[in-house]
Amino acid sequence: MDSFPITHPEGGAESRSDLQQSTVSPEVMPCPTDTASPAPTESTSADATHAESKKPSPGLLTTLQSLAVTVTIAIFVITFLVQAFQIPSESMENTLLIGDFLLVDKVQYGPPGMWNLLLPYKRIKRGDIVVFRWPVHPEQHFVKRVLGAPGDRVRLVNGHVQVNGVAIPEDYVVHKQHNRDIFRDEFPSTRFISPQVTAQWWSEFPQLIRNGELLVPEGNYFVLGDNRDESLDSRYWGLVPRENIIGRPLLIYWSFKQPGEDASLRVTPDDKIARFAYDIWHLPQMARWDRTLRVIK
Repeated sequence: MDSFPITHPEGGAESRSDLQQSTVSPEVMPCPTDTASPAPTESTSADATHAESKKPSPGLLTTLQSLAVTVTIAIFVITFLVQAFQIPSESMENTLLIGDFLLVDKVQYGPPGMWNLLLPYKRIKRGDIVVFRWPVHPEQHFVKRVLGAPGDRVRLVNGHVQVNGVAIPEDYVVHKQHNRDIFRDEFPSTRFISPQVTAQWWSEFPQLIRNGELLVPEGNYFVLGDNRDESLDSRYWGLVPRENIIGRPLLIYWSFKQPGEDASLRVTPDDKIARFAYDIWHLPQMARWDRTLRVIK
């Protein structure tokens, strides 16, 4: 409680006695609400100003609301609609190259049921390119082409695919190896084994062989890479369960050349910061402009 000086016109001993009495007897001190002193008014005004300063500004609230809406929409899109992926290996050349960045449609292959009546879901069919969780390590994502649907009988003859006894035209396939590999080119063959075959698949696939062909069981798909000689696919680790399939690549929204692909570009340094700076500086040269926004077929 603030104390204020008390003045008396005559300022004698009586005034000192009164001052002493008022100091030791708070009951006789005037209540601050009974006084018209300007000091409490200034304190109240300062408190109100301080309280108002604590309130967030309308501009900040609007920004936070917009940010929350944007994040919510982004999470919804990534979870249910489309997702971005990068191609890390050459197994799908020349359809997909290392350095291609894809947008994957996660809606097209919706689960069967009543939603098929409301949304344009499609059935996974032979020839479709799909992104899926690798059955061996589901945290990793692979992209391959479906060559065998449930109920199909699949085999390779001299590296060429036959389904249900009919050779499949594959103008997208490339063969870069000239050596003959019995397991790779004459699948399913149990006469030879590749060191790249997983132990589990080596024990399982002979039970699926019917008259020299692999019978694809219900709920599974047989997938191969377009770069047929340099692809680790269903020949080596097995079939893809339906629930592992995430979606179908829609388009290449960006593509970036790899070090050494263009002779005019020197090899990028190993240091991450230096490499990032190098890539930014040489962005116009390293971009594959002819592949940007290309629809994947």
